[in-house]
This record gives sequence, structure tokens and C-alpha cells, in this order.
Amino acid sequence: MNDQRTVVVTGAAQGIGFAIAKAFSDQGDYVVIGDLNQEKAEEAASKLNQAKGYQVDVSKVEEVERFIQKIINEFGSVEVLVNNAGLQHIDRVEDFPVEKWQLLLDVMLTGPFLMTKFLIPHMKEKQYGRIINISSVHGKTASPYKSAYVSAKHGVVGLTRTVAIETANDGITVNAIMPGAVRTKLVENQLARLAEEDGTTEEEALENNLLKKQPMKRLLEPDEIAHTAVFLASDRAGAITGETVSVSGGW
Repeated sequence: MNDQRTVVVTGAAQGIGFAIAKAFSDQGDYVVIGDLNQEKAEEAASKLNQAKGYQVDVSKVEEVERFIQKIINEFGSVEVLVNNAGLQHIDRVEDFPVEKWQLLLDVMLTGPFLMTKFLIPHMKEKQYGRIINISSVHGKTASPYKSAYVSAKHGVVGLTRTVAIETANDGITVNAIMPGAVRTKLVENQLARLAEEDGTTEEEALENNLLKKQPMKRLLEPDEIAHTAVFLASDRAGAITGETVSVSGGW
């Protein structure tokens, strides 16, 4: 599309989310950065050509509804939604705190549901929309100590396919990207805990837990996920919906 679109990216103050926001901004879209931290959202937006940062907790119904309405009031429409907000907690299932389980599912599964729920009516009104959910290779497989994360990412795939069917005749596509291990703070922060659980070094934890099943044997770069998101949001991908695209180095 040549016309400037409004693109909403959640969890975009850093990591994969920021890379996605930058990729859309670089091609001329106006990017709305939604993040739990207002200051970090504004700081990230200041680094882009055309962007604005907002605070939103995607796990809270009222906050999401207000956020979507605010964006619609300010920009008139939202053409692209990227549900990226995420976090991690690592523990054996018997030691996994229930509140952590609930938090991860609230942010990574209920969050995309709420963002989609409140934005879909506006996209249907315009008969155009692109929704991209950031799942994970853990949306199709599993690793130890990540029961909540794996469950949420599997759920995102189900949500993606369901909404894709419901909106197939409304000019809206809904797809999920399944990244492998990406060079982000989220992954770096996992290594110490994985090493502790396995009784290994962090280097061994990287190989044993994150790269063992990956033929390329390297961490992916955030830009590699961002480029895929930009393609899925383009008119060239207009017939692609309800799909999962693995960007995982062969995993």
C-alpha cells in the first residue's frame, strides 16, 4: 500500500517488538507503540521516524478497550495490529507459581484476544485489516520448564486460526509468526535460570535448550522477525490467512 497506515505493536519498547515497529516506521507507516511502561514506550517512539508511545496493560479488559478507542479517536483507523507483548518464567511444573502461570497466560493469550476483540469491529467497518500474532516455535513444540509459555503460545495459534476463519470475507488477514530463539533480553535472561535448572554453564544451556533442535545453530536477529511481519501485513500477502510462519532457523 502507498497510503500511510496506522500500525499498533504491543510490547514494542524493546526486542522483537521494537524491531517490528522500526521496520513499519521505516517504510512510511505511523507506528503506535503500546507497552506496559509509558516512559519506555515514549523513549522507543522517539527513536523512530513516525511513532507515538502509549501505556497499556494488554491483560486488563478496561485498559485495552480504552486504549483501542483512544487510538481510533486519534488516528481514525488501525490497519495493522501486531500482538507481540510477552514475558517468560522458568520453573519445573511442580514449582511453577500459580500467579506466574496466570500472568503469562493473561499477557500472551488473553492479551491478543482482547486487542483483537476490540479492534476487529473497526477493521470490519473499513473492510481492511492485518493482524499478526507473535507466537513461537513453542506454539508447535515444547521445552522443559516453560509450561505457561508453551501453553500460551499454543493457544495463540488456535486464536489465530479461529479469527482468520471468522474474518476471511472482511478484507482481514490473521496470521502468526513462530520465531525461534532470538537475540533479545528475554532470551538472555533465560540462560542463567536454564543453566541453574540443568546444572550447566550458560553456554551449555544455550546449546542444550535453545539451539539443540535448530539446524542453523545461531540466535536469530530481531530484524529477521520484523521483515516477516512487514510482508504478512502487505498486499502481497493478501491471500495468506490462518497460517503460521516459522522463522526459526529450521526448527
